[in-house]
Formats: sequence, structure tokens, C-alpha cells
Amino acid sequence: MTMNRRSFVRGAVLAFAAASLAPSAFAQQPMKIGVIGSGRIGSTLGGLWAKAGHEVMFSDRDPEAVRRAVEGLDPAAKSRARAGSAAEAVAFGDAVLIAVPYMALPAIRDQVGSLLKGKVVIDPNNPVAARDGEMGAQAKEKGAGVSTAALLPGARIVRSFNSWGYALMAREASRPAPRMALPVAADDPTAKKIGLLLVHDAGFDAVDAGSLADSKAFDLGSAVSGKVMTAPELRQALNLRP
Repeated sequence: MTMNRRSFVRGAVLAFAAASLAPSAFAQQPMKIGVIGSGRIGSTLGGLWAKAGHEVMFSDRDPEAVRRAVEGLDPAAKSRARAGSAAEAVAFGDAVLIAVPYMALPAIRDQVGSLLKGKVVIDPNNPVAARDGEMGAQAKEKGAGVSTAALLPGARIVRSFNSWGYALMAREASRPAPRMALPVAADDPTAKKIGLLLVHDAGFDAVDAGSLADSKAFDLGSAVSGKVMTAPELRQALNLRP
């Protein structure tokens, strides 16, 4: 069994186990999470996961962004964070967060696409036509989740965290109940379980929002973008079953 395969199996087992455990049980089953893109979203989510007890490897084409991401953590979380290259972050992670401008995804594919095959990839990336040109316009029309899956063939894409700003998520994470809810969509059932777990561990209530095609309902600019909702409110807004 290859190292990548072992890592994926470990992540799947952790996710299935966590589904039947109490909310605090994840702290005894930490995952390894690679982060590609350590800017505002990447550093915020990576920091929340490190704070929750997971091990995180930050990477970015700008070494200063990685330094800021690690140095900005409290001592306990910092002990669970490290720096690496994009390839090292992919190899390290049971799951990988890619948080980059949408137009950078083809470069990520060219750099580490072969390593991402079979990996659970958390996708918060938003196509913006004014920034990303025709590629962004087409992805917005098609739906960002399915577009990312086409750009990264073989990766197990989980769509989440995309329609809410980093400052809002940092402020609302782990607030007293009722917690802020975030939707999670994926085509792969195991990947979705891991995504639901990681949304929970970041400090939010995770709502199963269906497939990657369904995730267009919560793309940037949708009716739920930027809104702080509880799980029942989010399900109602997205016309999901309770």
C-alpha cells in the first residue's frame, strides 16, 4: 500500500469513526491536513483546525504568507503546525485544503495534480469573472464545485467554506449554540463525511447540501452568501430536507 493510499484510508477511518462519536471525540483522533494557499482563507481555516487538535502543514508560493500563518497561532496550535512545499502538504495531508484565486487552480493542477488523485480536497475557491477572466465566467455559469472537479481530475472534491469571508468565519467559529452553519457538498460519500467532520471541527454546524452540482446553490453571490444562519435556517434557505 502506498503512502498516499495509507493516508487516505486513515482519513476515511477517522471520519467514519467520528460520525458516531461525541463532538469532542475528534480531539483524540487528529487528522493531518495540508494547506495549499496560506492567505486569509487558508490561514484562518488551517488555524481553526490546528486549534481544534489537528496537525496542519501550511504551504504557499510566498514563504512570508506561511510564516505569518504559523506565527499567528497560539502556542498550543503552533505546536501542531508546520511549513512545507505544496507537494509536501499534499503528501502530508489526510485531506488537503486548496485556497487560491480560482485562476491559479490550473497551475496547482500542473504542479501537484498527480499527487492529488485519490485525495480529499476541500474547495472554498470562488470564480470571479472580473479577476479570473473567461475561465472564471465559465466556472461561475457551470458551478464552481463541478468546475473545480473538472480542473483536478481524480481528486475527491468537497465544496464548503466558499461563500463566507475569512473575518466572518474567524469571528463566528465555535460560538455558543446555536452555532453558525456551513453547507458541505461532494459526490464521493467518504469525502463528504470527512468534509462534514472538518466543518464541525472548525467550529461550525455542518449541513449536508448534496452533490457538487447542488453546491451551485451556495456559490458566491447566492442567496445565502455571507449570511450567518443556524443549521435549520440554512437547510430551509437551500430547500434541503431537515
